[in-house]
Amino acid sequence: MTDSSVREFKMPDVGEGLTEAEILKWYVEPGDTVTDGQVVCEVETAKAAVELPIPYDGVVRALHFPEGSTVDVGTSIIAVGVGDGAAAAAEPVQEAVADTPATTEAEEPKPEGRQPVLVGYGVSTSSTRRRPRKGAKDPAAAQDASAAIQAEMNGHGPSAPAAPAAGDRPLAKPPVRKLAKDLGVDLATVVPSGPDGVITREDVHAAVAPAPGEAPGAAPAAVAPAPSPAAPASYDTARETRVPVKGVRRATAAAMVGSAFTAPHVTEFVTVDVTRTMKLVEELKQDKEYTGLRVNPLLLISKALLVAIRRHPEVNASWDEAAQEIVVKHYVNLGIAAATPRGLIVPNIKDAQAQTLPQLAGSLGELVSTAREGRTSPAAMQGGTVTITNVGVFGVDTGTPILNPGESAILAVGAIKLQPWVHKGKVKPRQVTTLALSFDHRLVDGELGSKVLADVAAVLEQPKRLISWA
Repeated sequence: MTDSSVREFKMPDVGEGLTEAEILKWYVEPGDTVTDGQVVCEVETAKAAVELPIPYDGVVRALHFPEGSTVDVGTSIIAVGVGDGAAAAAEPVQEAVADTPATTEAEEPKPEGRQPVLVGYGVSTSSTRRRPRKGAKDPAAAQDASAAIQAEMNGHGPSAPAAPAAGDRPLAKPPVRKLAKDLGVDLATVVPSGPDGVITREDVHAAVAPAPGEAPGAAPAAVAPAPSPAAPASYDTARETRVPVKGVRRATAAAMVGSAFTAPHVTEFVTVDVTRTMKLVEELKQDKEYTGLRVNPLLLISKALLVAIRRHPEVNASWDEAAQEIVVKHYVNLGIAAATPRGLIVPNIKDAQAQTLPQLAGSLGELVSTAREGRTSPAAMQGGTVTITNVGVFGVDTGTPILNPGESAILAVGAIKLQPWVHKGKVKPRQVTTLALSFDHRLVDGELGSKVLADVAAVLEQPKRLISWA
């Protein structure tokens, strides 16, 4: 077997321009046979855990990194033998791969059948030839141009591919459209490589891959010898445990520090009687329209915040430092802070202001279950405008939450407790909670922030305002 029959699968950029990922688990080992589209490993980025499929058939020759390793995007992580010689013994080839550098892409012969790309499914050959572009008189030249475009998308060409003409509806199968949505890719900007101009999975992955020459951490032409790493400080392992900061935890730390020292935070508090809201929650649980939906206080708190934003839309904004402008959003992407085994994440419900109460209940249920299962996509955590964090589930009265970067406000909800409360001139036990609203004082002044918080409290005290203020 020659080196040309070994394909090196590289760590892809799964979206958001992330520069690295940690290998959580390998599902294969050297000697295993893999097929096109088979998941070979699970990796964790700063946003979420993602399963990676292999884009070709073959036999695993080597795993270049063990589980727990953090690998830069574009670095080869697994070697797979493909072609007629793939059935040869795995061990000799694995040694050869370890001793011999991977063949450069320019030296690799053009394989028959599917062509491997960074991630996803390879391009299958077809008897149907694509129609030449307008102005291309020579069919051979048109075919060369199509091949050049595909090479550029796979990171082998000198420049970025051109986008489809404006107004054309991109052609793609439903799974490919879902993949594009999960990765936050606009199909209108993707150059198709499939037969008859159909966008394929590798086209979508190529659209989010780093452009040649822009790979993060690219080494300069001359690199000075790296100094010897300093010996780690010694410590008593019986008295201390050191946990590496990576993945979601590192991303959260960077975001919180950036937010705290960029946006001037102001936090206001209000304690409110939510007895009527709790009664409404119990009534909705018995309503047939909410059968199978998650109905809890968070549902009505979310709706109360949406009503307050509709009454005071200026609070739903962001600060554009470069343009020195306040950007008022006419949509609400409602973020819900979720504690997961991998750390804190804030997925959001897109266009929450347009959802009915049952629809909002369904969206909240799906968001929470997806987060707990570790299946939240990077796209679900983009574009939030305001956030709710429910610290009450931990028995905490309230807190001073830090803004999610790029957002103007975050509402903290404390524990709902039975407390003595003056109701209709008499002290009675009532369900009471404390709300805290943090906001960016650059674009939200005290009056606006106070009105928003007061409206949320008013709705929770008298839920009928959900109708009267609608």
